[in-house]
Amino acid sequence: MSVQAAPAKLESFKAYVRKMKQYEEAIALIYWDMRTGAPKKGIETRSEVVGELSTEVFRMSTSDEMGSYVQFFTQPAELEKLDAISRKMVLECQKEYDRSKKIPAEKYQAYVVLTSQAESAWEEAKHNSDWVSFQPYLEKIVAATQEFIELWGYEGHKYNTLLDMYEPGMTVEKLDEVFGALREKAVPLLQRIQASPNQPNRSFLDQQFEISKQKQFSLSILKQMQYDFDAGRLDETVHPFATALNPGDVRITTRYLPDDITSALFGTIHEGGHALYEQNISKDLVGTNLCTGTSMGIHESQSRFWENVIGRSKAFWERYYGELQTTFSGQIDDVDVDSFYKAINHIEPSLIRIEADELTYNLHIMIRYELEKGLFNGTIAVADLPQAWNEKYEEYLGVTPSNDGEGVLQDVHWSGGAFGYFPSYALGNMYAAQFTETLRKELPNFDSLIAAGNLVPIKEWLTDKVYQHGKLLTPNEIIVQVTGEELNPDYLVSYLEEKYKSVYGI
Repeated sequence: MSVQAAPAKLESFKAYVRKMKQYEEAIALIYWDMRTGAPKKGIETRSEVVGELSTEVFRMSTSDEMGSYVQFFTQPAELEKLDAISRKMVLECQKEYDRSKKIPAEKYQAYVVLTSQAESAWEEAKHNSDWVSFQPYLEKIVAATQEFIELWGYEGHKYNTLLDMYEPGMTVEKLDEVFGALREKAVPLLQRIQASPNQPNRSFLDQQFEISKQKQFSLSILKQMQYDFDAGRLDETVHPFATALNPGDVRITTRYLPDDITSALFGTIHEGGHALYEQNISKDLVGTNLCTGTSMGIHESQSRFWENVIGRSKAFWERYYGELQTTFSGQIDDVDVDSFYKAINHIEPSLIRIEADELTYNLHIMIRYELEKGLFNGTIAVADLPQAWNEKYEEYLGVTPSNDGEGVLQDVHWSGGAFGYFPSYALGNMYAAQFTETLRKELPNFDSLIAAGNLVPIKEWLTDKVYQHGKLLTPNEIIVQVTGEELNPDYLVSYLEEKYKSVYGI
């Protein structure tokens, strides 16, 4: 190929990737509609539309044309000529090409249709606590995933292949190590908290809170976080989520419960953290396969950072508690800010992951991690999941679900085939604590900024250190570049111990 032709080939490659991203944006919009308001009778046909469009993207990612781009630009001499963005684009395409090429297109399409239908079936099964109706879907999804793992290949544990899709470079061996270290410290801390006589009074939270006012306050807090409503929107759904179509259209959802003011409040802040990440990716990455978060662990670090480090902090409520009291006039007027702060940081083993406190949340994740490992190493069958789930909840948290709706059916992830995703949540807590340690050093007025309601410097720091890079840097590159060391669970342990020793006077 002539020197003149190489730039033209690069532009052609980028246009090809951009077309794939445009298909993906359309698919994401359809998914958002299916989860937020599409008529139930249209789900089956809509799932086939998703399957057809997803298969087209799959075909493009494994086409001879993509193969020629990958083969040409991964030649050492050509790769060296590329700028950082183009080089990373090529390497990401190569990784996807090498993996996807091993899956027949018709199998992929059938899998997409299956998971689209399964998500709708899960919603109904959860509502009715009907495991039996959902079990056949999950059995097919697990069997298909097992088949894909064999085609993809794996090193060590089969689950490593699934982990790598959400957290590049993560392995069972590493997770066992960091989760083990965290559990070793978290369980004794939990026991000390449970033994403390200084249990927060939460009785004032046990009342009805008007949903329209909850929405009003949630919208207000999102604005304070610098969530750009010209580039997003807030809707209501069964299970809160964020959908990034592009940095100019990042949508979030929440769930309002009339008898629980904290669910929508912290769920909204959580999804807002995801959205801030996606809204602030560099414009240089728009239209590329790098215009997304680098991993689900780093993504969850941002949702958990905003939800817990910011949203559950004393400084945050010193600023916003008066506004909350005004919004719900007459309901919490006689509750002071310190009592409210302690109440929302109450630690108690519970059944529902998304409503769990900061400390026990990690145990919820470890349970799912152990179950997923069992599914893929053959020690647990899908039919055994309800019993295995209940036993592990009793073992880890000392609670047992009364039905499968609050047990094995509580999460949407398995219906979409997202095995390997759950560990990202606990990893996110670890990343968040490590980022916070550095952030406090570089912004020594961190708490006073929050107390003043000035969250802009914090959001700008995160944009500079994390958000703007999208997928240009790996998770490990980001954590090392920002904090000077690789992932270290000790920061999360220190954060939890310092905070809850104060809350519980232990």
